[in-house]
Amino acid sequence: MAASGTSQRLQDQVAVVTGASRGIGRSVALALAAEGAKVVVNYASSSEAAEAVAAEIAQMGSEAIVLQANVADAAQVDELFNAVMDKWGRVDVLVNNAGIARDTLLLRMKLDDWQAVIDLNLTGVFLCTKVASKIMLKQRSGRIINLTSVVGEMGNPGQANYSASKAGVIGFTKTVAKEVASRGITVNAVAPGFIQTDMTSDLKAGEEILKLIPLSRYGQPEEVAGLVRFLAADPAAAYITGQVINIDGGMVMA
Repeated sequence: MAASGTSQRLQDQVAVVTGASRGIGRSVALALAAEGAKVVVNYASSSEAAEAVAAEIAQMGSEAIVLQANVADAAQVDELFNAVMDKWGRVDVLVNNAGIARDTLLLRMKLDDWQAVIDLNLTGVFLCTKVASKIMLKQRSGRIINLTSVVGEMGNPGQANYSASKAGVIGFTKTVAKEVASRGITVNAVAPGFIQTDMTSDLKAGEEILKLIPLSRYGQPEEVAGLVRFLAADPAAAYITGQVINIDGGMVMA
């Protein structure tokens, strides 16, 4: 059953979470399910992990479906949302979380490494948002949350492709927020710092990174999920749109 004390603010609503099989995406899927949402657990390659997330959601008393799609592929994105509409007939929340990193210094970076990161991290956000926003415009409601990164604001050596993709998500978020606001749709970006996930587990110089974080620790996926949950479900978030909200332990202070 759902955890006691939850208000089920997304009861009967449908949430699509891309890259939801692990890390931040998994935590977001569980957090939205705790609010009563019917959750689409999207994955690209790890079906076993995605099914495990869906099973956790079922144990909470919520519904979930597992759908494979590479969100960098327009045809697969169309199939994903067609399946959602066939199943539940609406999309209320979209969380664009799917992403990859292929880190190396610019002079060593291959074009394939650049393109793969841009295609998934930025074009994937474009493709999913375009399809979902058409649905939301007809509904005259919806909340879109895009996962960006602090490196999209501050840059990071060895991550020219990743930083560029995440900076692109920020500009995309602000523009789309202006385009769809009149129909009651909010679009915001969440910018995590160093979060303890599989993607950051291989990072070297951990002690040096911690020196850059005023709170002196890595963030947890559940903390990012809590912020996404607020933007997706809380009535107080209805007047927040076009914003980039950092959750980074104080790394970036404008």
